[in-house]
Amino acid sequence: MSPVYGYYHLDSEAAAACPAGAEFEFTQLAVDLPLTRCPWCGGGVERGLAPASIRTHKFDCELKDLGFSKLRRVDDGLFENLTQRPGEARLIDRRDPTTFPKGKK
Repeated sequence: MSPVYGYYHLDSEAAAACPAGAEFEFTQLAVDLPLTRCPWCGGGVERGLAPASIRTHKFDCELKDLGFSKLRRVDDGLFENLTQRPGEARLIDRRDPTTFPKGKK
């Protein structure tokens, strides 16, 4: 999967006329040079900073395999471990470290 980079137009007039809008995302290989021209309108563009995203379209067991624990708040300081494995507590009490999920598979 190639990274998605965020770009913005340098000229506000070009940005207003471009079908991609003032800012757009563009998929490129990591080794590709940054775009200097918009692929839609030809206006000058610059690559900007974009927040990282984490896709969590995973089943609970897959999250655990990736090293995550999915918790749901039940009460003040009490959580249900939705990624519980055999030998782990179903309820986690923030005051009792023995109930915390294990970090290994």
